[in-house]
Amino acid sequence: MPEGRQRIDKWLWHARTVRTRSDAASLVESGHVRLNGRRVTAPGHTVRIGDVLTLALDRTVRVLEVTGFCERRGGAAAAAATRRDLGAGPAKI
Repeated sequence: MPEGRQRIDKWLWHARTVRTRSDAASLVESGHVRLNGRRVTAPGHTVRIGDVLTLALDRTVRVLEVTGFCERRGGAAAAAATRRDLGAGPAKI
């Protein structure tokens, strides 16, 4: 995939918002992810730098800006470089 974009399920996994890539795909497919305010249900949908993701995770809502990409899943420092936390989102997604 060209530099500057990545599959949403892969990005969620690399950014360490979920434990496995299949968990990331399930999160997207179940409608718990919004990309720039629009619900996304395709795990293969691409994200780009500057996109904003709103995630409904268990009992919390996270709003993350995409700031970079990784080729492989790394440690916490590498994951932190891929995102900027914008705080809590709306109560319902």
